Amino acid sequence: MLRFLLGAVTLVGGLTWILVNLTGPNPFLDLLVGVVLSAGALVLLMPHRIRLPRMATTVTVAGAALAGTVAGLFASTAQICCAYAYVIDRGWPFSWAGRGAVAEDPDTAYRLAQDADWQINVISLTGNLLLWAYVGLLLVVVAVLVRRDRE
Repeated sequence: MLRFLLGAVTLVGGLTWILVNLTGPNPFLDLLVGVVLSAGALVLLMPHRIRLPRMATTVTVAGAALAGTVAGLFASTAQICCAYAYVIDRGWPFSWAGRGAVAEDPDTAYRLAQDADWQINVISLTGNLLLWAYVGLLLVVVAVLVRRDRE
């Protein structure tokens, strides 16, 4: 029952994500996120179409979720804005770790931001984990289909 509920909610969320972000600043990235969420949701909603090995699926999904989220930390953006605010964000495709500062001049803002503590956005972190878990799920589906074709 949980599988179907998660699949239904994610399918609606993935399709809504595509529609809402069609004209956003990163349309390709937003389309990719929506497609991954929707495809993963369809796998969850239709277990009768493809049987997935439970242990391999669990390990791959958990591994992809953690590896993708940690690898996303290497994607970093830094910007200086407005009345000298310097903000550093980490995480991909959703930035979930950040720090920043506001000061009278850009150099001071930069220095203060470098000394600031990292703040974790739990919602974005959860979104990253879910997205990368679905990437792992889709990798298992591809592996099962390739194996099925070879037999």
